[in-house]
Amino acid sequence: MTKPKMIRTAFDRESDDEVILTGRPSPRPRDAATLILVRRDQSAPRVLMGKRSGRHDFMPDKYVFPGGRVDPQDSRVFSVSELTAETDRRLRFQSRRKPRAFALTAIRETFEETGLLIGQTVQTPPRAPDGWQPLYEMNVAPCLKNLHFIGRAITPPYRPKRFDARFFMAEAEQVLIDDRPPLDGAELHDLQWVTLTEAKALDLPSVTRFMLDEIDQRLTGAPPPGPPFLRWTRGGHSQDRLV
Repeated sequence: MTKPKMIRTAFDRESDDEVILTGRPSPRPRDAATLILVRRDQSAPRVLMGKRSGRHDFMPDKYVFPGGRVDPQDSRVFSVSELTAETDRRLRFQSRRKPRAFALTAIRETFEETGLLIGQTVQTPPRAPDGWQPLYEMNVAPCLKNLHFIGRAITPPYRPKRFDARFFMAEAEQVLIDDRPPLDGAELHDLQWVTLTEAKALDLPSVTRFMLDEIDQRLTGAPPPGPPFLRWTRGGHSQDRLV
């Protein structure tokens, strides 16, 4: 891994309309995972984004990718394929959780927030872990091999809620079971496939905007040396590359 490089783009204090904590202990970051689906069926690549409910106390009314908190049972879910060895290795960095749990969380949260099915139709085990019953009832099992780990970001300590989020990217044509449209729900609404230019014009959290730039680089230029790792250090905001 390269030596940390100081930046001011990922979690700049002035860039998000968040409450800044003062005079209280910083909350412990919760593991989370996000999935960025990319479609290439038009002249320009498009990504799936939705607007968070205004009732949320974390990033209300912001446009984001589907995702959410890791549940303990996610690591135990049956899958048709596993992560590549390189992805597994990078996800293990400074983490006690099984790497597959992050990818499975991204798939489950995408289904819960959009209704989209990621995986294959197979005969699933008779007993489903908590939260996976709807997919098991449809005999849908996730596939992990085509999920690419493209970034990790830990919310700074001055935020009222903190997450240690892993970002995955996948080609929609490779991972989706069918071409059903995404459905608005309680967590995300105004779900839409947008170009990167259209996405950057939306009201975004700063980390989402940063990841859009990362996607842009992967789609239009040479792939970066490894996923960025954005976090807070004693010297301020920092960025590593997990190589």
